[in-house]
Amino acid sequence: MTLLTLSEAQTIVDAALKKAREMNYEPMTVAIVDAGGTLKTMSREDGSGLVRPDIAFAKAWGSVGMGLPGRELNRRNDIMPHFFAALNVVSQGRVVPMPGGVLIMKDGQLVGAVGVTGDTPDNDEVCAIAGIEAAGLVADAAVEPQIRKSEF
Repeated sequence: MTLLTLSEAQTIVDAALKKAREMNYEPMTVAIVDAGGTLKTMSREDGSGLVRPDIAFAKAWGSVGMGLPGRELNRRNDIMPHFFAALNVVSQGRVVPMPGGVLIMKDGQLVGAVGVTGDTPDNDEVCAIAGIEAAGLVADAAVEPQIRKSEF
């Protein structure tokens, strides 16, 4: 079984925050969960809002829980809003279907997800991908995904 290490998770956080500073984004919060949805690490920059840790966790947890990155969850939310309203109730508010939730792949396996929040969702996603790549892992952000009819 391939696992996400604490060292890899911390590298993702550090690199995501470094990217945010390089790009002069708003203060960020970054959360990393493993494949089971357990929080590995989280960092909240000075000035990042009070609810940002909850949002970052929910972006990561929702992505790993559904096995889909936040960008794809957002796209599906637009198509099936009633399903996502129910999903939010069932998950006790732990799904934020927005870009910035990115799956972490290692050796072809899902090992966790990163959730980034603080700036625009697209900028959050840029930081998440930068963090994952800095750790030598593969980011799955679902650029231009397609839904098959059988998924409805």
